[in-house]
Amino acid sequence: MARPLAVAITGGIGAGKSEALAAFARHGAEVISSDDIVHRLLAEDDGVRDALRERFGDQVLDDAGRPDRTAIAEVVFADREALAWLEALLHPLVVREYLAWRDELAARPDPPAVCATEVPLLYEVGGETRFDAVVVVTAPSDLRSARASVPLEARERRLLPDEEKVERADFAYVNDRALADLDAFVEGVLKELERRYAGSSGVGGAGLRPALADAGEGFAE
Repeated sequence: MARPLAVAITGGIGAGKSEALAAFARHGAEVISSDDIVHRLLAEDDGVRDALRERFGDQVLDDAGRPDRTAIAEVVFADREALAWLEALLHPLVVREYLAWRDELAARPDPPAVCATEVPLLYEVGGETRFDAVVVVTAPSDLRSARASVPLEARERRLLPDEEKVERADFAYVNDRALADLDAFVEGVLKELERRYAGSSGVGGAGLRPALADAGEGFAE
């Protein structure tokens, strides 16, 4: 059974990870976002709700008794211990969901060649070992601040520097240009993955084939 190539997309807040994920989808990859999984867990998982209430009380719940993301953020980003607790609660659940999703893709009669997962805290938790390739998206701090809906400083203290992520990644992109440039970069990544894995047994799904062009600028090799 061929499994899709698993690509992780990571980077800082406001760098453009979601746009990169959307570009992978436009080029035929199946995609999933860890942030979307977290949203769903907070909205639907009673075990998560009960754990949050036990730890923080009703202050982190909305009027309907469901977890309130804004209230949770106000608590955990002011308390490193609380943030570590929350990440320890949610991280295994997020991993379980995206690995199950990958298993479902692999079980299809005609599995996709590539699946991409947006993972904000990838290197920070050692998650890169679960993927065949890693794409790091960066951007200048002024652009990231303008794009982000939250203050960056408190939320990025525990993140690895972009320079280290780029050094460890398979592919890296500085997202300070038009969306068309990001789209072209992603197209180049997919062609390079086709080239690398052409003929690999059990990897890449039915759609993987030798690349017709060399990889583009921005690859971390």
